[in-house]
Amino acid sequence: MFKLFRYLQKEDWLSIFFIVGFVVLQVWLDLTMPDYTMKLTSAVSGGGVTMNDVWVNGGMMLLCAFGSMVCTFICGYLCARLSSSFSKRVRSKLNDKICSFSPTEMKKFSIPSLITRTTNDVNQIQMFVAVGLQILIKAPILAIWAVTKISQTSIEWTMATLICVVILVALVGLIVCIVLPKFKKVQKLIDNLNNATRENISGVRVVRAFNAEDYQEKKFEKNNKELTDNQLFTSKATGTLMPIMTLCMNGLTLAIYWIGAILINQAERLERATLIGNMTAFTQYALQVVMAFIMLIAIFIILPRAMVSAKRINEVLDTKISMHDGNVTNGKTQGEIEFRDVSFKYFDGASNVISDISFKVNKGETVAIIGATGSGKTTLIDLIPRFNDATGGEVLVDGVNVKEYKQEVLNNKIAVVSQKACLFKGDIKSNITYGCDEEIPDDDERIKLALDISQSNFVSNLEKGIHSPVAQGGTNFSGGQKQRLSIARAVFKDAEIIIFDDSFSALDYKTDMMVRKNLKEKLSDKTIIIVAQRIGTIRHADKILVLEDGKIVGKGTHEELIKNCNTYKEIALSQLSKEEL
Repeated sequence: MFKLFRYLQKEDWLSIFFIVGFVVLQVWLDLTMPDYTMKLTSAVSGGGVTMNDVWVNGGMMLLCAFGSMVCTFICGYLCARLSSSFSKRVRSKLNDKICSFSPTEMKKFSIPSLITRTTNDVNQIQMFVAVGLQILIKAPILAIWAVTKISQTSIEWTMATLICVVILVALVGLIVCIVLPKFKKVQKLIDNLNNATRENISGVRVVRAFNAEDYQEKKFEKNNKELTDNQLFTSKATGTLMPIMTLCMNGLTLAIYWIGAILINQAERLERATLIGNMTAFTQYALQVVMAFIMLIAIFIILPRAMVSAKRINEVLDTKISMHDGNVTNGKTQGEIEFRDVSFKYFDGASNVISDISFKVNKGETVAIIGATGSGKTTLIDLIPRFNDATGGEVLVDGVNVKEYKQEVLNNKIAVVSQKACLFKGDIKSNITYGCDEEIPDDDERIKLALDISQSNFVSNLEKGIHSPVAQGGTNFSGGQKQRLSIARAVFKDAEIIIFDDSFSALDYKTDMMVRKNLKEKLSDKTIIIVAQRIGTIRHADKILVLEDGKIVGKGTHEELIKNCNTYKEIALSQLSKEEL
């Protein structure tokens, strides 16, 4: 928990300083009010009260109450402001950290867990700072100050108060110990529920296609019931706290008056008025003591979940990044890629996914990579933009090891069209110009060129053209349209190197051919890498690499590989007849 406080800034510490000051003032006012109650009650009991006594003592009591109220408002405002700014900062830190994760780090945390940590866990910390911080400061001050006040009066009343506090703390402590493990389990159960919900929503088409609604509902209900049962148990247990507290407070009040009645009967007539005043004041002091311990108990209810949340947040923030930024800002050449004896295995893998990969791509060349499913094609090209880092050998871009580049510089050199077309909520223009800092006019030639090369002629037929809305994930477009818009985005970026990771699979053969033709003619100065399964997509590449079990088993043009590479020939014959080849 306290590790998170390193993100508090100077103005936050200043707010905490003022909160402490106003809490002390509030406690002083709350504990000063019974003094005036005692004076007024003593005067009334003694029969010598005047209207002046009523106005003076009553006015001071109202003044103390008003001052306490003002202090409460100020503390509440400062705590709310502190908690909001602090949680905003922690969320930003979490988001920045998660965005810097490589696939290696991402695999350590599930996506639902990261979402929960960024939202629900941060909310728990915010609630603790907003509510718990004020209580955490006020409760000890109030308890110590109030105990000091009551210790100066009757020993009988003091003992009654201490017995009440001991009983209260014992009973509530027992309940807190019972529910504490359940509180710690809540966040994990929320992760499981989020995971089930996300799975149902993202895979809704598959679920319906296989009539698996009942199966998925049972999975969801299992997680939902476990979370509900856990929360019902904690709610029932903590629900008993209020009756216990009320019983203790009312019992203490009754005990004080019972003891007071005995003391008053045994006292001299002149001392009775003083005892009645003391009894009234002591009742308020005793209730303040009990209230202080009740607030401390409330902290023990809020604190466990906050501590669990803080631990989960720190797990993300303290995760060591496996990919470190370099400092090189310029390459020795332009548009050149080279692999030198490259190998790679995942952090939890037992063996290499790719091994001993060596090849070179010159500026302006088109290189294609083909191979069976699971042969390592995507893993291979992911090493170029550093989605993963090679565990052996070197990957060079423009003559420099990619690990030595500043990540921003390397990203500017490379445009990637991923296997799964990813569109963002907005409009077509914002998706095509994604990542561009400058303001792009609607009639910019680069947008027209990108749409033309990607064969995205369907955009002009839309009512709003490039301002047509795009739903989250591009769900309002077909697979082929999403792929073409993804290709247009990569073309617009105008990078030295463009990587197409099986990004023509949803295109018909004619559109596939037209896109490749446009790339060849209009982007002849770009270095292009194409990963594909279709022979027709790659047969005209300057060089084709054939992967099998993570190794290059063939390298050359289409004609050369048909003659010399059995793996390539088998793939080709599985798609085309001998006559077509």
